[in-house]
Amino acid sequence: MTFLFRSLVPAAIFAGFLAGNPPVRAQDQSSGAKALGSVDGVAITETQARTAGTADLDALEMQKAKAKAEFARSEHQILESALSKLIEDKLLQAEAAKRGISKEELLDKELQQYNQDPTAEEIDIFYESNKDRINGTKEEAAVQIGKYLKQRKYAAAKESFLKQLEKDHKVVRLLEPLRFSADAVGRPSRGPASAPVTLVVFSDFQCPYCKKYSATITEASKKYGAKVRVVFRQFPLTKIHPDAMKASGAALCAADQNRFWEMHDLLFQDQNNLKTEALKERAKKLGLDLNAFDACLDSSQHAAQIHEDILAGASAGADGTPTTYINGRYLNGAQPLDALSEIIDEELKARH
Repeated sequence: MTFLFRSLVPAAIFAGFLAGNPPVRAQDQSSGAKALGSVDGVAITETQARTAGTADLDALEMQKAKAKAEFARSEHQILESALSKLIEDKLLQAEAAKRGISKEELLDKELQQYNQDPTAEEIDIFYESNKDRINGTKEEAAVQIGKYLKQRKYAAAKESFLKQLEKDHKVVRLLEPLRFSADAVGRPSRGPASAPVTLVVFSDFQCPYCKKYSATITEASKKYGAKVRVVFRQFPLTKIHPDAMKASGAALCAADQNRFWEMHDLLFQDQNNLKTEALKERAKKLGLDLNAFDACLDSSQHAAQIHEDILAGASAGADGTPTTYINGRYLNGAQPLDALSEIIDEELKARH
């Protein structure tokens, strides 16, 4: 029903990854001394050309990393969809044969009661609950809402029926979840290193969705205790959040004094006040060594680490914030605790 709703989460602006200091790129594999041209007999080397084109080359590398991750994710989604369709067809055929009826008769018998038009009251309730995201008046949207509710009810009933058939016919799925390498040694974390589940969160201190999601992550930590480790990686979208890069730097400067999570909480508390002086006031509030903190922040000491995180996020398919990797499994956006818990529970079950 996407045609009814306005987008709630702004699309990430890719160029924002490149604002501020450019990302750290992999070391050039060539010697770099090769001459690409000359003026008055003085050579212009490949190293010089690469230095002059640093920003564009970094953008290209980021694009390549992102495209590779998107390909992997799309490929896996296609395989998952194809596998599910094959399993569904075989299940329905097997159950229909067991009952001595056709597949069409089986579906009609089991699901016809759920293939009914919704009542006017159901349409009213749905509209009132979602009107802030629906374009047009209730009268204008009523037909589309009706179709959507009918399809949703039928799809839910069919899914429930198929799940029961999977149990009855002993279905086994062997396709592993797609996993990306997103963890990193030395990044701020909480929870034991031995935890069976690791959540790697790519976040932006000026992103309002990240602020909301930080509370969800805290809930998950409380719910699962020592079973979950949380790793925080920087992903400032500086094109749309101009103070995010400096805020990331402040968090990492605080981490140098073992106070990352306290600074993390203070930064999210007031996202409208992330200028340099305000960041230094937070450091003062935390009782940090202000000379060390100020020198760290003013020199952009952690710029390389921040940009390494940005490139790592792009390589794992992150294109907005927040993005979470649960034992490497991609979860996009500020998802509710239930969505997070569903994957965590699957990972815990798989490790028993």
